[in-house]
Amino acid sequence: MFKDLDPVLHSQVRLAVMSLLIANKKADFSFLKEHTRATAGNLSVQLQKLKEANYIEIEKSFKDNYPQTLCRITRTGIKAFEEYVTALKNYIQKSP
Repeated sequence: MFKDLDPVLHSQVRLAVMSLLIANKKADFSFLKEHTRATAGNLSVQLQKLKEANYIEIEKSFKDNYPQTLCRITRTGIKAFEEYVTALKNYIQKSP
């Protein structure tokens, strides 16, 4: 039987963000925007959804008088990502 995939992670942009954060532990908004190729507005919405799920933490500050948004993956986010990857592997292994 197939396990349901996490609907929070089952989105292209959110999955890309989580993949980047798994590899880097933290990243700023510009880095995430560049690597996901999402618009600023879409990325903001997707980051908020990840934050509401407690998968990431968002820290807003200023750097040289410019706003900076820094995202960090949480332990809950790491666990959810690992479970998502395991579920996907099970889908592949059970395919005829």
